[in-house]
Amino acid sequence: MSTELHEPRPEAPQDAADAAARVAAPEIIAGSLGEYSGIWWRRVRSGESGALPVIIGLIAIVVYFQVRSSLFLSARNLVNLITQAAWIMTLGMAEVFVLLLGEIDLSIGYSSVIGATVTVWLLSLSSPVPWWLAVLAGLAFTTAYGLIQGVTITRLRLPSFVVTLGGLLMGQGLLLYVINAAAPNSGGTIRLTNNVLNAIEYGSISPVAGWIVMVAAVVLAGSYMLARDSRRRASNLAAPPASVSALKVAVMAVAGVVVVLIGNTNRGIAVVVSGVPWVVLLVIAMLVAWSTLLGRTRFGRYVYAIGGNAEAARRAGINLSRIRVLAFGLAGLTAGIMGIIYASFQGGISSNVNGGQNVLFAVAAAVIGGTSLFGGRGKMLGAVLGGLIVAVIYNGLLLLGLGPAAQDMWTAAVLLAAVTVDTLARRGRPAQ
Repeated sequence: MSTELHEPRPEAPQDAADAAARVAAPEIIAGSLGEYSGIWWRRVRSGESGALPVIIGLIAIVVYFQVRSSLFLSARNLVNLITQAAWIMTLGMAEVFVLLLGEIDLSIGYSSVIGATVTVWLLSLSSPVPWWLAVLAGLAFTTAYGLIQGVTITRLRLPSFVVTLGGLLMGQGLLLYVINAAAPNSGGTIRLTNNVLNAIEYGSISPVAGWIVMVAAVVLAGSYMLARDSRRRASNLAAPPASVSALKVAVMAVAGVVVVLIGNTNRGIAVVVSGVPWVVLLVIAMLVAWSTLLGRTRFGRYVYAIGGNAEAARRAGINLSRIRVLAFGLAGLTAGIMGIIYASFQGGISSNVNGGQNVLFAVAAAVIGGTSLFGGRGKMLGAVLGGLIVAVIYNGLLLLGLGPAAQDMWTAAVLLAAVTVDTLARRGRPAQ
C-alpha cells in the first residue's frame, strides 16, 4: 500500500495548536497592536465577546435617550445618574462572587439594608458611637450573614437558591424587627444624621482635588501596568504588546478626564455645586480591589476553576467548601458596603425597602455585564457596566415621563437580551 496516502503532515497538529492558542489567549503570541486586534476579533467571533456587547448596548441606550431628551447628557443629570447607579453597581459586584461559582445569593437585598440599619441606629443614639465603628458593626453583620449561608450550603449540601431564598425571607422579617426594636416610635424609618456618611452620595471633592486624584491614579495604575507587562515579556510570559498596554493606559486616562470634567461642571442653581462625588471614588476603589482579588490571587483562580468545572477543581486539590464559604462571605461584605451607600442615597433606612427587587437588580447588573449564570466567566467591571445600564434605563425613562411599568419592562428586555447573548456565545464556543 502506498505510504503517500497515509503519511500525516507534521505541521497540522502544531498549526491547530497555534490557532487554538491565538483564539484562547492573543497576548501569548501577538507581537503588535494590529495582530492583537485580529486575534481579539477571532475570539469575539468564536463567542468570547467579553464586555463588547454591554458597551455597545450602553452606547445605543445613551444615544436613544439623548435623542429623546437633550437633558440626558447634561452634567447635572449625569452626576445624578452616577449617584443613582452606585448602589446597583455595588450590589451587582456582590452577586458576582457567587455567580462565578454557579451559585446565587437572593438574600443580599435585605441583609445589606439590615447591616445599614445597625449602622444608622448606632449613629442615632443619644450618645452615638464613632461613625467608623458603626460602619464596621454593619459590615460585620452582613459578612456573618453571608458566611452562615455559605456554611449551611456547603455542610448540608443544599442548593444555594433554596438557602438564600430562606435568607431573603428571614431578612425581610429581621428588617422589620430590627427597625421596630431600635426605633419603636420612628414610624418605620431611621434617618441618617452623620455628615460623613451623608457625604458619600451628596458630598464632592473639590475640583482641584479631583484633577490631582485622577492624575495620580492614572500615573500609578499606568506605571504598574506597563512595568508588569514589561517584566512578563522579558521573562517570556504571557503579556500584551507594548502598544496594547499603552492603549489601555490612554483609554483609562481619557475616561478619567471625562469623569472629572463632568463632575467639575457647575450643576447648582442658586449656588455653585461642582466636584466629583465621593461615591465615585468608593466604587472605583471597590472595583480595583475586587478585580485584583479575582484576577491576581490564588483565591480568584480557584473561584474561576470551580465555576468552570467543580469536579476537575476538586481533583486538582482545591477545597471547594472553603472557597464557596469565602465567596458568600465576600458577597455579604460587599452587600454591606452597598447598604451604607444606599442609606446615604436615601438619607436613612426604612422598613419598606424592597429588598427582593434590589437583589433582582443586582443579578440583572451582573448578567447584563457578562457574568455567566452557569459559572466560571465574568468580571467585576462587567457588573459595574451592567449596573450603569440598569440605572441609565431608569433615569432615561424618568426624564421621558414614563413610570415604573415601562422601567421594569425595559430592564427585563435588556436582561433577556444579555442572557440570550451569553447562551448563544456558549453554543458558539468549541467544546473543551
